[in-house]
Amino acid sequence: MTTTEGYTPHDAQRWVPEPAKRANRSPFQRDRARVLHSSALRRLAAKTQVVLAGESDFPRTRLTHTLEVAQISRELGEALGCDPDVADLAGLAHDLGHPPFGHNGEDALNDAAAQIGGFEGNAQSFRVLTRLESKSVTDEGESAGLNLTRASLDGVVKYPWPRITGNRKFNTYADDEAVFDWVREKSPAGRRCFEAQVMDWSDDVAYSVHDLEDGVHAGHIDLELAADDEQKQAVSQLAHDWYTPDVDVAELREALDRIQALTQWPKRFDGTSHDMVVLKNLTSSLIGRFVQPSIDATREAFGQRPLQRYAADLIIPQDRRNEVVVLKSLANLFVFQRQDSAAVYLRQQEVIVELVDALVARAPEGLDALFAPAFQAAPDDAARLRVIIDQVASLTDRSVIRWHTTLCR
Repeated sequence: MTTTEGYTPHDAQRWVPEPAKRANRSPFQRDRARVLHSSALRRLAAKTQVVLAGESDFPRTRLTHTLEVAQISRELGEALGCDPDVADLAGLAHDLGHPPFGHNGEDALNDAAAQIGGFEGNAQSFRVLTRLESKSVTDEGESAGLNLTRASLDGVVKYPWPRITGNRKFNTYADDEAVFDWVREKSPAGRRCFEAQVMDWSDDVAYSVHDLEDGVHAGHIDLELAADDEQKQAVSQLAHDWYTPDVDVAELREALDRIQALTQWPKRFDGTSHDMVVLKNLTSSLIGRFVQPSIDATREAFGQRPLQRYAADLIIPQDRRNEVVVLKSLANLFVFQRQDSAAVYLRQQEVIVELVDALVARAPEGLDALFAPAFQAAPDDAARLRVIIDQVASLTDRSVIRWHTTLCR
């Protein structure tokens, strides 16, 4: 077995043993290729990021966001000694389980699945990788998903625990715990591996910067209004209340002031070629501003050796964390909480809940061929409902509306 320097045969093990297919190809290269060619990744092209997928050619979909996270994760991870394919894969796979309508759809499915352990996008991503994608099967004929290596799967685990009462974030459902425990074998309890930390920061950087860019381009974020003192205070307060209650509002306001004082920060945006250049230069400079200090601080703490698995923790300077948080809050206030959004979000949740109810009433009729056999083989109502949740979560923004129109008349 060919492994990358610093990773052990234990890291390169698969849930279902299988032979190598080509010489001089690492198991992590194979893993990345499997995710890249997965149907779950393709479906992200028609799932919401900031605005509805398909509304415009410019704003990002969940797929384009995913590719950007993977690029940042690969470069950040490689600079610190991670296997680049593991870091890249973590970015490619981190959102595979996100349902139609983004986090709004996630909330609706969590309500629909309240009696069977809820719904969580990260747990669903893990389920996609280890069960729902069709690539490998066990000796008993059960799906093993993409059958990735232990290190690759661990790199996608942002929340290394099952559902805990009072904790909205978790990374495995009860019926996926066997493979989850296998992935986490020999791992420190409750601690993310280094590659997962790299992916998580890359995700934060990508969507904070790119949600800003998309919001400005779509006309939702008015740069002149965002510079108003009252609005800046509202953004800072939202950052404190939603994301970092342990950070003082005044400190967050300072972070927002620093960002808006950058020479690259545009004063206005009218969509001209010149304005597009300025906006694009802002996004690239912000990514560098958030990534390079993390490399420097981590190297200062852990030295120049390759950093992998559980050999280190990613060090992110607090001032950069604060700046990322206020950018997320800027998009939150001006895009997600804009005046005309509430009715749209409510209708999206209604569509998902009504579709789940319709499928509960008529399944296996209406289910895809991929999910109908699992529904028929399910031992009880809870397992059958989980199959329906899997089905709805797999749909895109457009297909969930089409299914709802067909099944909920």
